[in-house]
Formats: sequence, C-alpha cells, structure tokens
Amino acid sequence: MKLSLGCIADDYTGASDLANTLTRQGLRTVQTIGVPPDDLALPEVDAVVVSLKSRSIRADAAVERSRAAEKWLRGRGAGHVLFKICSTFDSTEAGNIGPVMDALRADCGDAIVLVTPAFPETGRTVYQGNLFVGSVPLNESPLKDHPLNPMHDSNLVRVLARQSQTSVGLVDLATLSRGAAAVRARLAELAGKGIGAAVIDAVFDRDLETIGGVALDHRLSVGASGIGLGLARALVASGKVKSGVAGAATAAPVGGPAACLAGSCSQATLAQVSNAEKTMAVLRLDPEQVLAGPGEVRRALAWAGERISAGPILIASSATPDQVVALQSRHGRDAAGHAIEQAMADVAEGLVRSGVRRLVVAGGETSGAVVDRLRVPGFVVGTEIAAGVPVLRAVGAAQGDMLLALKSGNFGGPDFFADALKLMR
Repeated sequence: MKLSLGCIADDYTGASDLANTLTRQGLRTVQTIGVPPDDLALPEVDAVVVSLKSRSIRADAAVERSRAAEKWLRGRGAGHVLFKICSTFDSTEAGNIGPVMDALRADCGDAIVLVTPAFPETGRTVYQGNLFVGSVPLNESPLKDHPLNPMHDSNLVRVLARQSQTSVGLVDLATLSRGAAAVRARLAELAGKGIGAAVIDAVFDRDLETIGGVALDHRLSVGASGIGLGLARALVASGKVKSGVAGAATAAPVGGPAACLAGSCSQATLAQVSNAEKTMAVLRLDPEQVLAGPGEVRRALAWAGERISAGPILIASSATPDQVVALQSRHGRDAAGHAIEQAMADVAEGLVRSGVRRLVVAGGETSGAVVDRLRVPGFVVGTEIAAGVPVLRAVGAAQGDMLLALKSGNFGGPDFFADALKLMR
C-alpha cells in the first residue's frame, strides 16, 4: 500500500470529520485508532487518518505519539502529512498544537509550514489571521468555552506564537486572492526571515483549493478538515488520485439493537439530546453519582436493558456550562472529565457486550474513551450523516461487524441522532 496522503488527527471525532471530507472528495480513506499494528489488514486506499487522543494530554506525550504516527505514514509512502487539529484551534497556552507542529516540522525538514483551521462549509473562516465562527470572532462565540481547552483569543498568529518555538507569520487574504504563485512567494519571503510557520487566511472553498495545491509542495501542513478538502482536490486535479464513489464501503446492513451516547456539553449537543426525546428513550446521568462510584453506570445499563429491544435508546452525561463549572470546582477539572469519560466508556462496553452493533457517540473526548475501550483498530469511512460526520464500519474489531458514528460536539443538525440511525441500518 502506497499512500497519497497521510493524516494525524488529535482526536477521534476530528479524525472522522477529516476522513469524511477526504471520502467526499473521492479519496478511498481508512481511519485508524492509534498507530496501526503491522498485522492489521487494511484495504487498498488513497489516504489513512491516524486518530490520536492527544489534544488535551501533556505536550511531550502528544509529540511522542504524533511522531510515531508520522513515521508509520511515511513508511507507507505518504509524501505529505497533514496534522489535523480542531477548527476552533482548541489548545492551551502550552500546546499541544505548537509543540507537535514544531516536532513534525523538524522531522520532515520543511522550512515553513502552512497553518489554517478554516472550513467555510462549517462556518469557520480566517481573516487577517483571526478565526471567525460565523460572523463573529471565536472569542465572542459560544465555542470559546470548551471545558478543557477554552479559546479566548481569536488571533491565531498570537495563539500559535505563544506555543511554538518558531516565529509565526501571516499569509493574508489579499495575497491568497492573487493565486498560488503569490502564496508561494510570500512563504519564501517568510522562510527567508527564519519564520517557520504561516497562518493563512481562508474565507471561501476556492481559497482552500489554492492552499491545498501549495501545501502539496511541502511535506507537512497543519489545519482542520478544510485544508484536507484542499489537499484532496489538489491530488485529484493532479491525477495522482483517481476519484472514487463514497458510501459503498458502509452500505451493507448490520442490524440489531442501536444506541446513542452523548458526552459533549456543547449547545448543539444539548439541543440534540432534547430533540431525541421525541423519538427515543433518553436517560440523563447524574454527574455527581457518576463520580461517586459505579452505581450510576449499573443503573444506566439496567435501564437500557429494559428498553433497547423496543428501539434505539440514548444515554447522556451532557451538562450545561454552568453545571460543568460547578462540577469541576468541586472535583477538579481533570478528575471530573476523566471520571465521566470512563463512565461513558463503561456504558458503551456494556451495551456492546449485550449485542449493540450500531453506536452513535457525541463528543470528542467521549468518542475517544469509547473507541479505546472497545479496542476497535480502525474504520472504513462511508456515507456522510451531517457535515463532518460519516458512518464508520469497523475494521478488525473483536466484536465483529459494527457501524459507528463519532460526532464532535458542535456538529450536526437538531435531529442528528435520528438522522444518524436512519443511515446506520
């Protein structure tokens, strides 16, 4: 297998978002969970997205895992590697975007790296180096209050410079609008000044196409799924990849019981959970009881066992921002988050043990905990449920054939859970 594109994602739902984007552009794509073992049988594909749960861990551990993923991808022929980050640039003052970027850049030898989280299709744009969510800067949007990685500065040049060991420059929209040659000239100018990373503006999809074409001149890029779209279109346009048909890989039905889990505390997921109550049984976990011990998980599994034969069910640990802050103040941010993630993983494990083979999970950290617990080594990417969220068919899972959907908290429409289950037969 010789890859046309290798990708390293810093969380599982972001990896699914990227893999979905690549698949829609015609690339045959597999998403793996962690660096794959050498004996994992993968189909012939154009791109592999290695999913890491590295966004909120120590920077040195994130660097180590990302380097291992890059080594695996380069060993399968990937000439270009995308380090995929969140479209809201979620990262603390210490990283992990900057440290991982620095390490991968050093390993591949690039003089300068293009960086953009822009994805206009999902309302993320970058102008004059500032990240916008819809019509407002990130720091004025509801998305600024991520419980683990809050983002209160929309200026990405400043944000990245605080994390990186290299100087950070800007390729502005005026330069980008003049085309690929102007972008290349600007990058050469910045690199000549010793600047090792350049945030690049992007407002329209056509901007991503220009960025993708230029990025392929280099061995590394950093960004959200938008730059993945640009890279994929550039690969197809160059003839290096022959565009295929998306969705066929997950068309065969699995059947059996279906369940949804919601761990995200985003406004979008909270609304989706409320809407789900119209079409399925919903259980809301008590976070205090989750932290008190295993009794809440046992209660959830008993509740599910009484209802799942009648149709899909949803179990939610999601809470409002005020409730999250109060819980973190009593128990500590990391302890509270870890306990709830592991409880949701316990629930998922119990559901799958009881026969569930169709599972929808909302929330990046929750998805990571669930997939790690189930030990699913990889997925073939199929039909898109909502922007950034595909149906995934498990590859090499001990439980056998499974369909999953892993949703970032802010993604999907009001009826996301019902929409997902319609496509996961």
